[in-house]
Amino acid sequence: MISTAVAAPSATLRPALAAASGLAAAMGVGRFVYTPLLPVMVDAHRITASDGAVIATANYAGYLLGAVLLARKPKGNNPRSFRVAAVALVASEALMALPAPTALAAALRLIAGIASAVVFVGCASAMARHDGSGRAAGIAFGGVGFGIALTGMLVLAVRPVLSWQGMWLGAAALTAILLAPALRLDIHPGGSAGHAASPPSRAWRALLAAYFLEGLGYIVIGTFLVAAVSDQRGAALGSSAWIVVGAAAAPATVLWAAAARRVTPAVALPIALLAQSVSALLPAVTGASWAMVVSAALFGATFMGIVMLAMRVGGELSGADAAAPLTAVYGAGQMLGPLVVAPVLGDGYPAAFGIATAVLGLAVVTALVVTRERARDTAAEVTSSGTEC
Repeated sequence: MISTAVAAPSATLRPALAAASGLAAAMGVGRFVYTPLLPVMVDAHRITASDGAVIATANYAGYLLGAVLLARKPKGNNPRSFRVAAVALVASEALMALPAPTALAAALRLIAGIASAVVFVGCASAMARHDGSGRAAGIAFGGVGFGIALTGMLVLAVRPVLSWQGMWLGAAALTAILLAPALRLDIHPGGSAGHAASPPSRAWRALLAAYFLEGLGYIVIGTFLVAAVSDQRGAALGSSAWIVVGAAAAPATVLWAAAARRVTPAVALPIALLAQSVSALLPAVTGASWAMVVSAALFGATFMGIVMLAMRVGGELSGADAAAPLTAVYGAGQMLGPLVVAPVLGDGYPAAFGIATAVLGLAVVTALVVTRERARDTAAEVTSSGTEC
C-alpha cells in the first residue's frame, strides 16, 4: 500500500519535471534569451535598437506560425516533430553567433519561434495527460520562469568575459541541456480541430480584444525592459532585472490560480492586467533603480498568470475551442508590438513603455467588460434556476 501511494505522485512528478525542463528551454531560453542579449548586441554595434525590434518581431511571427500550424494539423504534435524542433531550436541559437546581416538574424529567430511553439505544445500536451489541472501543471509551467531566470544569470555571469557570440553559443548549450529530459516525454497528436465555433457573445469579443491588447503591450516590456534598465542603470542591473522577472514568474501561475478560485478568473484578469500596466508605467516615468526592480517583479508576476486566466475565461465562454482564437490574437498582438514602438526607440525607451502603458490600460478597460458580462451571466443563471424551482 505504501509503495503504491509513493509511486503514483512520483510517476506524475517525473513527466512534470521533464515538461518543466522543456518549457524552460523553449520559452525561458529559446524564446526569451534575446531580451537580455539585445542590449549586449546593441552595445557591440552588432545591431541597432530598431533592428532589434524587427528581429524580435520575426521570432514572435514564428511562434504564431508554429502555434497556428499545430492547431490546424494536430497530428504534427508527434515525437518526430518534437525532436526536429529541438534540434532546430538549438541550431538557430548557435547560428546567431555568426556576424550575419540583420535579415539572416531575423530568419534564425523566425525558425526559433516555430520550434519554440512545437516544443511548447508537445510539453504542455504530454503534461496534461498526467495531470491536467493539479500540482503537476503548476510545476511544468513554472519552468518558463525558471528558464527566464537562468538566461538572466547566464548573461550576468559571463558578460564580463564573453562576447555576444559566446553568449549565444552558451544559450544554445543551455537549451540543449534543458531539452534532454523533455525528449523522453510521451508525446501524441492532439484531438481534431474541427469543432463548431460557439456563437460570439459580447464577453467573448471583449476577451479577444483584451487579449490582443495584452499581447501587444506585454511584449514591449518583455523585449525592451532589460535594454532600458541597462541603458539607464548599467548592464549588471539590466541582467539582474531579468533574473527578477524569472523569479517572479516561476510561482505566478499557482498564485493566480489560487486568486481565481477566490474571486473567479473573470475578476482576477483585469487585476492582473492593471498590475502589468504599472510595470510598464514605471520605466516610462522614472529610471530609478527601485522602479526598475518593481517593474521587473510585476511583469514576471503577471505575464504567465494573464495567459492562464484568459484561457480559463475563454474556456467558460467558448469551451475547448477557445484556445486557438485566443492564441491567434495574442500572437498577432505580440508580433505587432515591437513594430509599433520601433519608430520611437531612437530617443530611448521611455516612449515605448508609455505606449505599452496606454495599450495595457485599454486592455484593463476591455477586460472589465468581460467581468461585467460574466457577472450578468451568472446572475441570470441564478435567477433562471430560482424561477425553475
